[in-house]
Amino acid sequence: MSAPKRYTITAALPYTNGPIHIGHLAGVYVPADIYARYLRLTGKDVAYICGSDEHGVAIPMRAKKEGVSPQDIIDKYHGIIKKSFADFGISFDNYSRTSEKIHHETASQFFIDLYNKKEFTEETTAQLYDAEADQFLADRFVVGTCPKCGFDESYGDQCENCGTSHNATDLINPKSAITGNVPTVKETKHWFLPLDRHEDFLREWVLKGHKKDWKPNVYGQVKSWIEDGLRPRAVTRDLDWGIPVPLKNAEGKVLYVWFDAPIGYISSTKEWAAREGKNWEDYWKKDDTKLVHFIGKDNIVFHCIIFPSMLKAHGDYILPENVPANEFLNLEGNKLSTSKNWAVWLHEYLEEFPNQQDVLRYTLTANAPESKDNDFTWKDFQAKNNNELVAIFGNFINRVVVLTNKYYAGIVPEPNDFTEIDTAILDSVKEFPNSIGKSIERYRFREASQELMNLARLGNKYLADEEPWKVIKVDEERTKTIMYVALQIASALAVVSEPFLPFTSTKLKNILNTSSSDSTQENAIENSWKDVTEKDILLPANHQINKAELLFSKIEDKTIDFQLEKLEATKLANEQENKVVEPQKETIEFDDFTKIDIRIGTILEAEKVAKTKKLLKLKVDVGIDTRTIVSGIAESFAPEDIIGQQVSVLVNLAPRKIRGVESQGMILMTDTPDGKLAFIEPEKAVKNGQEVS
Repeated sequence: MSAPKRYTITAALPYTNGPIHIGHLAGVYVPADIYARYLRLTGKDVAYICGSDEHGVAIPMRAKKEGVSPQDIIDKYHGIIKKSFADFGISFDNYSRTSEKIHHETASQFFIDLYNKKEFTEETTAQLYDAEADQFLADRFVVGTCPKCGFDESYGDQCENCGTSHNATDLINPKSAITGNVPTVKETKHWFLPLDRHEDFLREWVLKGHKKDWKPNVYGQVKSWIEDGLRPRAVTRDLDWGIPVPLKNAEGKVLYVWFDAPIGYISSTKEWAAREGKNWEDYWKKDDTKLVHFIGKDNIVFHCIIFPSMLKAHGDYILPENVPANEFLNLEGNKLSTSKNWAVWLHEYLEEFPNQQDVLRYTLTANAPESKDNDFTWKDFQAKNNNELVAIFGNFINRVVVLTNKYYAGIVPEPNDFTEIDTAILDSVKEFPNSIGKSIERYRFREASQELMNLARLGNKYLADEEPWKVIKVDEERTKTIMYVALQIASALAVVSEPFLPFTSTKLKNILNTSSSDSTQENAIENSWKDVTEKDILLPANHQINKAELLFSKIEDKTIDFQLEKLEATKLANEQENKVVEPQKETIEFDDFTKIDIRIGTILEAEKVAKTKKLLKLKVDVGIDTRTIVSGIAESFAPEDIIGQQVSVLVNLAPRKIRGVESQGMILMTDTPDGKLAFIEPEKAVKNGQEVS
């Protein structure tokens, strides 16, 4: 589409069974926000739409686990998610929720429209049923072995290990997630969207029509699905949480969440349009509207095959021009996992890094998983901040503003004749909106973010080469020109940084006394994206700027170490939770037990055994005597720390030599969650030699 009249931008509806983490941000919400902000800056008519996905089986599962109602769950997480997005600067034009009346009405009517057009087939199918729970098992209530890759914790609808979608009845050795029982198979009636009817359309629309403009990872996945042969997919399910199927003979059935969730884009647009006095249909039904879906790769099939088939079957709606799905973001070398708490949660980040939203936005953009999975590390986060945002962007702005206030009391100086270098610099500045914009329009956000940083590098190099702090001592007029040129670069940065660093952009505009969306400055100068390219003067002579303030601050090692320690604690907790408890040993008789003599003793001396890492040589008073015991505890305890420690000792264990030292007993130990050893000791100090029984 060469010149759209308006843009409808959708971001995948986050599921309200947990908060937002950095994987969601990198995959969907940050790139979508950059795109929407950029389009607005260029004067485009934009509807940036999202909302909470509040149906589906995971909601009642979470509610059951926490002992609350499904409504409690969605209210809790909708509030957390919506606030986190707002605090992070995600500039949705509307953020709705699928529990709203307008969505229930919109989704129900969409179903009725397709039903009346005979776009569904009605089938009686065999589904898994839990007799003890007395209910059909939704896909996420079934766990078994994936028929494709053999992963033994696959859900009934999709394997999280290989990404393959399948039916619950395809699982090998399925079990109910409710009771743990092996389910039976029972017949039930449902309505299906026959995707096989839409194969020809999809081949023409995607495989031929979007071969050159869709991302290879998206196109490749769609091509694989189509060539594998599309099959009918159920649009209803047996569940008591969701939108009731709007038919008389459908009691106890709701719309499948994959069917109602994307319709949430439409209902959210309706909500926005009613509030803003616009016609929602212009944004969904007019051919001069460009529709773009931002999603993660796990949603490609739904937004590139299923939802377009629904829209096509309906007949009144436009189709997406692009679906620039990203791959997955990993965390410190491991796959992000909400269930294992292996994540950086947005609401926690905002609390622990106040006023540093743009640092995370920049890091996630610079490392965006646009064509392959990528990794987020806290050390890289620190480096991106300290070495780029602070040392390049922030350093340039700080020097320009400080020197302008120092030399000219904050008044933009009148320039004199420009040198060839000055002219070349000013000409280069004009090229950046175009180069950054082209990258954004091609959904190359990493590339665009680096072009932004290149503009800051240009400013830093210009100052370093021209050295106004030296020139002012010999040529005050030349210094005025240098500072004037540097201030033009700073003004350009204030504009083109806004899609990527909105909080920084606002702060910089306030420093320069130019306009921003929430500017409180009087007589502020306004510059648009187009102005940076077309205007010769962005910040005129005699304009008053404000005092300097730091845009970014250095992140210290201790801050990063704290985050790494949090993750390490999570990893250890997961290992402990998943640790297999050793089975019970062979049964012994009571007489065998009475042979064991365990006494309380006190460690008197401790030293490392030479040429070993694990062994300590201990002198222990066990009441009946003082004896030498060799124990493999050196990796958990320093010798000097355990003098005076009371311990439990197996005193009648036959002596044996360990590394040349005769050991006369055994210290009883156990493991802690962090993998260290811990003494089995009395709660209160007792007399040495006291028996343990």
